[in-house]
Amino acid sequence: MMHLARIRWLAWSGLLSLAAARAADAPAPESYCDWLAHDYAIESPLCGLQGSPQRGRALAADSHAGNCLACHQMPIPEEAFHGTIGPPLAGVGARYSAARIRLRVVDERQINPLTIMPGLYRDPRLANRVAADYWGKTFLTAQQLEDLVAYLVTLK
Repeated sequence: MMHLARIRWLAWSGLLSLAAARAADAPAPESYCDWLAHDYAIESPLCGLQGSPQRGRALAADSHAGNCLACHQMPIPEEAFHGTIGPPLAGVGARYSAARIRLRVVDERQINPLTIMPGLYRDPRLANRVAADYWGKTFLTAQQLEDLVAYLVTLK
């Protein structure tokens, strides 16, 4: 019985590896800007965009967009419910540079592979178990991500 379970497991992992390899070979969506992490940071803003802290704050509080409050406590007192799954974000701008915040928001798995935080601008070719409407897309656009980074940097 144990032997059969191992064979099934190996078959599934082989299929998953094949699917991941095929996805990685596919071209990135046109709207996706490649990024490069170095020393736990993404130095350059995505697509060369400049973020707006005001738009970023609104995005962080929006339950249909960034939805940072679902997991994090933030200095957004007008919103009643703040999550406690992730670390509080008050003071994050004093602890990390914009480049380091950018990588954490783009794809926290680059820092912590066991995180449950979704990569908000992770390469969509690496996604699995995604609803059909979201296949081949990032959770946030490059502009939204830069807006969010611009806001988080202000949290000193």
